[in-house]
Amino acid sequence: MVNKKELALESTTLWDFPTQNYGDTPHGNNKYNGVTSAFVIWNLLKRYTKDNDLVVDPMCGSGTTIDVAKELKRRVIGYDINVVRPDVIKNDARRIPLNNDSVDFVFIDSPYSDNISYSNDIRCIGKISCEKQEFFDELEKVAKEIHRILKPNKAVGWLIGDQWKKKKFIPTGFLLYQRLEKYFETIDTICVTRRNQTSNTDIWHNRAIQFNFYLRGFKYLFIMSKK
Repeated sequence: MVNKKELALESTTLWDFPTQNYGDTPHGNNKYNGVTSAFVIWNLLKRYTKDNDLVVDPMCGSGTTIDVAKELKRRVIGYDINVVRPDVIKNDARRIPLNNDSVDFVFIDSPYSDNISYSNDIRCIGKISCEKQEFFDELEKVAKEIHRILKPNKAVGWLIGDQWKKKKFIPTGFLLYQRLEKYFETIDTICVTRRNQTSNTDIWHNRAIQFNFYLRGFKYLFIMSKK
């Protein structure tokens, strides 16, 4: 059973999530590549939605957003280009089949480069490196769709990380943020730290010193409202 007092306390300390789930109920699949913490979604839905609001996740993955939204009595639609469960609708996030101004909240945990294999679908944005302009052009198409379907003044939460690869740093989060500012007003910007990172080991600490890079144990969470 979820301890409501603990959740209320934790929800005021943005944002450090220890596990995929909260309480005893599974949310999504913690073995899924690029899985999102359910507790991040829980915080956002508690703040920016109410009972029966429509929540949409255009890149739903293993369905974490669906599980959290239903638990909170929100209506929810989850799309993904790679469907792994029956309540996720197969769809490309660059064309969302919903009416203009029809959605109360959007959550999206998008790829931040081609570092993770999400699917075999050639349309997958996660197959494009963030070192290419094309990557941000395609994410901007997603942003435009999110802007179109959101009701006026409603919010989107966009989770994304940076890339350090082959001695080259790409500020993926900042570069995406510049695109998002065209369509949305900023409510807040959060650094979501992650415990139990696989990079938090001696071998990675030694590599970081040897090759002069920082271990990244966080993602950006951009919380923005429709202009």
